[in-house]
Amino acid sequence: MQLVIFGPPGVGKGTLSDMLSNKYKIPHISTGDIFRSEIKSGNSELIQYVEKGLLVPDMVVNKVVEKALKQENCRNGFIFDGYPRTTDQAEFLENALWKLKKSISLVLNLAASEETIIERLSARRNCSKCGAVFNLATMKPKKKDICDNCGSSLAQRKDDEPETVRKRIQVYRQETSTLIDYYKKKKLLFDIDASKRPKEIFNAVVKVIEANIKKE
Repeated sequence: MQLVIFGPPGVGKGTLSDMLSNKYKIPHISTGDIFRSEIKSGNSELIQYVEKGLLVPDMVVNKVVEKALKQENCRNGFIFDGYPRTTDQAEFLENALWKLKKSISLVLNLAASEETIIERLSARRNCSKCGAVFNLATMKPKKKDICDNCGSSLAQRKDDEPETVRKRIQVYRQETSTLIDYYKKKKLLFDIDASKRPKEIFNAVVKVIEANIKKE
């Protein structure tokens, strides 16, 4: 099963991906995580863009993604979060999967109002050490401003501030409008109401998956 999850910043892609990963025993692949791993391993082609704060070209992103797809843990499927972002990337992914005798099973498009997203992200707190994510509204830490996992301090990211979030949502919409149309034409895209709580969103998505993907 190969899933792609779309949605603007703060809509709950990461949380949903982790829940689906646990249920179906397939990896949650975030391009951000892949980039960090590649940089640690010394990928000079990627490092030169990231260090200069430049947008990583499709060619470089695609190469990194293709490498990840060939890993043993992707053998039975994956959940992509944050990729593809352009139709060129979508076409590359389709071709890369064809070589592996696979294809995209479903594309889940998570949607919520701008107000809901801003409210969620404004309440989000990140661990400065282990990267764990908490939310003061829906998933509070046991101790105020302290990570449950490692005891380090929690903080709000700059890009979770309301004005920055609005800009991020605008950029996302501009980036993905043609991509959403691309998958709609292929009849792979399903819209999901992401304004609800994580468990409710998860249950709704599982119903869509069970109804639309044949069991092997």
